[in-house]
Amino acid sequence: MATTTRTLDLPGATVTYDVREPAHDGGHAPLLVVGNPMAADGFDQLVPALDDRLVVTYDPRGTGRSRPVAADALLTVDRHGEDLHAVARAVGPGPFDVFGSSGGAAHPGEVRRLVAHEPPLTALLADRDVAVRAQADIVDTYRRAGFGPAMAKFLRLVFATEPLTEDFLDQPDPDPAEFGLPTEDDGRRDDLLLGTSLAVMPVWEPPLESLRAATRAGGPQVLPAVGAGSLPGEMAYRGAVALAEALDVPVVVFPGDHGGFARHEWAPDNDPAAFATRLREVLAC
Repeated sequence: MATTTRTLDLPGATVTYDVREPAHDGGHAPLLVVGNPMAADGFDQLVPALDDRLVVTYDPRGTGRSRPVAADALLTVDRHGEDLHAVARAVGPGPFDVFGSSGGAAHPGEVRRLVAHEPPLTALLADRDVAVRAQADIVDTYRRAGFGPAMAKFLRLVFATEPLTEDFLDQPDPDPAEFGLPTEDDGRRDDLLLGTSLAVMPVWEPPLESLRAATRAGGPQVLPAVGAGSLPGEMAYRGAVALAEALDVPVVVFPGDHGGFARHEWAPDNDPAAFATRLREVLAC
């Protein structure tokens, strides 16, 4: 695939994105592949297997090559959605298909079909009150003690498989060393996940009524998805199930875990090619 890297000057940031042209176009809608907070290179193992359509990836503002050029203390879900809207307009006329992993967002005006793979939709969960407080505590820990202690709490939260109760909040702080994380504070506070995303995303509620109305009117189709290798009790998995129930649509199952589109030392059984095959099947439905 021939790749062209471009930049887009937006309020408060210069956003970098990649347009990957297929050698042989299969006549499919162009595909936006997005994650947050994850840069475009997180999809490097997936995109080459999607060689029958134009694919666009980008670095969300504050991530990778898209560094803010002005103070922007609150990177909201809506702000990221508008950035992606601007990227889509710059690439060309839609509609686009969208694969959104974890915190990936999209603007409904451009979307034909959206695969929402394990979205962390805390606001839709039955234990949302505790989950919001747990994530606020992670942000507070990061600001107070740095990366290691905060990331240890984050990992404990995302790998929890039981509904969250007050007892979860009352646990002793986990030891970062047990997760292979640094125990010393290096003084940096520029981690987008721990410093910003967990402060805004847990309280964001998707516009369910608008999504239902758009679907009834023949608008974008939302396909909540989970990984076959994920555990059903994990928060991101439950987020997809909750979204499916709210929209009265089935859950789509993909191979691999939460990041099933990439194989690495922590997930050696993930198969990016199989993930791409499944994505093609889902987008063709």
